[in-house]
Amino acid sequence: MREIDHINLFRQWLAAENPEPVAFQGLNLLEFTQDLLNRSHSGALFLGCLVEPPAAGHIVETGGIFLPNMDDFAFQTHRSHLYSPEELFHGFSFQDPNGYKSTFDYKVYLQYISQGGDNPVSIKTTLARRIHDHSVTDALMEEIEGRKVVAIMGGHGMERGDPYYIRIARISRTLTRNGFLMVSGGGPGAMEATHLGAWFSSRSEEQLGDAVMELQVRPPGALPAKEYADKDWLHRAMRVKEKYPFIEGKEGLSKSIGIPTWLYGHEPPAPFASHIAKYFANSVREDGLLAIAKNGVIFAPGSAGTVQEIFQDATQNHYGSMGVISPMILFGKKRWRDEAPVWPLLLKLSKGKRYRDLLCLTDDEQTTINQITSFEAKYFQDSSDG
Repeated sequence: MREIDHINLFRQWLAAENPEPVAFQGLNLLEFTQDLLNRSHSGALFLGCLVEPPAAGHIVETGGIFLPNMDDFAFQTHRSHLYSPEELFHGFSFQDPNGYKSTFDYKVYLQYISQGGDNPVSIKTTLARRIHDHSVTDALMEEIEGRKVVAIMGGHGMERGDPYYIRIARISRTLTRNGFLMVSGGGPGAMEATHLGAWFSSRSEEQLGDAVMELQVRPPGALPAKEYADKDWLHRAMRVKEKYPFIEGKEGLSKSIGIPTWLYGHEPPAPFASHIAKYFANSVREDGLLAIAKNGVIFAPGSAGTVQEIFQDATQNHYGSMGVISPMILFGKKRWRDEAPVWPLLLKLSKGKRYRDLLCLTDDEQTTINQITSFEAKYFQDSSDG
């Protein structure tokens, strides 16, 4: 079904002699009341659109579906595009010591908690969140169409001064320069480093290093592994973004997509992502993130969440459930072989399977990059592979 999310495309649809039913998303159609009343809308979808009541009634009476945004939620229940950092961080001010807690994103999180968190008691709340997440997925699929997607997973507690932080950023920068679209869980730590690297893809590695030096200066008494809780965490990031903005004309070359969740809304989303697909349902977000990374996943040092993601990705590869097997690079020998020894188990699980040759344990940045750049996705479906 064709989707229309720009008013000029709606005008073109109106001008057509026999326009087909389409899905209209997030359009202000208040000035088109008579046009809407003059035709039947059988099979059409109007999602998150503004229309006059008579037009809304006519849409339904003639066989269309009209789902408006629900006004009693802080978020739009239906979106036609992914979030931008500017939208989620609206309300931030350098003069405000609260930083992240004054943003639109945090206000949505507070409402999320007040409405039951991950266990809402209201069916209306559940429906609103599901519709929101469905529209985010639809917008995400449009953004990644035709792109070679690589994900970097890793710990949210990784500090900006951790040696792995800049190493991840350098890997992401190089892969972005090589035409890959970098995605992550969209939070702090290793995830933020992914988007920082993409942000600096049109700048020098020296400038990236200087930015990390500025980012890693923490206030006195800061708690280890909880840098995202520093009051000035977002301030530091915003200063770096101001100092090193996208180079005019090259914005698209530094594109990356963060995919966070309000389940972990106490952690701010990665400010260096150019696009943000934020979900309420963490299960949808997490499985979907791994599913779209058809050109490989890099697992930086992390804890329980990253371990879970390693085996989620292994399951997708093991059964070929996504129609493709792709590289799994465990970046951090000490972490994945000794401290959290998932590597030996992966080797045993993958014995005799096609993805065995796509597993890699390394500490070397260039080896990681080579594993991704040399891979050609081979789509398959083998129901007998158990």
